[in-house]
Amino acid sequence: MNGEPQNAALPAAVGTGVPALPAVVRATPAAAAATLTATLGLAAACWVVAVWQMHGMDMGTATQLGSFGFFIAVWVAMMAAMMLPGAAPAVLRRAQADGMRAVPLFTGAYLAVWALAGVAVYALYRPHGTPAAGAVVIAAAVYEVTPLKRHFRRRCRDSVRSGFRFGLCCAGSSLGLMLMLVVLGVMSITWMAVIAILALAQKLLPPKAAVDVPLALAITGLGIWIILAPASVPGLAPPMM
Repeated sequence: MNGEPQNAALPAAVGTGVPALPAVVRATPAAAAATLTATLGLAAACWVVAVWQMHGMDMGTATQLGSFGFFIAVWVAMMAAMMLPGAAPAVLRRAQADGMRAVPLFTGAYLAVWALAGVAVYALYRPHGTPAAGAVVIAAAVYEVTPLKRHFRRRCRDSVRSGFRFGLCCAGSSLGLMLMLVVLGVMSITWMAVIAILALAQKLLPPKAAVDVPLALAITGLGIWIILAPASVPGLAPPMM
């Protein structure tokens, strides 16, 4: 017996003679595995590119961004490396709901949000001192326990059809963490890895006060430490080193 192909057209509407549109080809288990592998593989490749491009550029709070084109290219590679692993479940849900053809557009729109964030960083960033960095870190800690953070974090775990909307929610969820990266060392591989781990955990794990409040307190302690004794903070290069 011949099986019906997955993408066979639906029967024509009665009395119209007009064939129905093809049914959506949803992701098979093999296709889902390939999607996950491609997403994580792209993230791994972007880690290699980001580390290579950032080598020797970390000057802590005195880091210079370079030209606009160079910075945006490095920033997009950084964000893809850091954020795609946490976005993988959403990419899989998109493939399962709307087929494999939806994945590139969803992923591209998601990364476009982070590219726009990079434009904002380039426009606003200035080299600064450790007191300013510490103050921003403390502000990021406060943001971690706000209702706005909880709202975006919840939306970042929901099923969203638009990659751009999903990116906006995830950017809102990670706003405090991204500010920490920018002020502590926007070209620091160490801080990039730390922030990537925190962002991944917050995307994959449900919010829990027993975890989130101690994390916010730890970030507050880091901010105070940076203000009082910046040279003793591991991974924080002194200005103009």
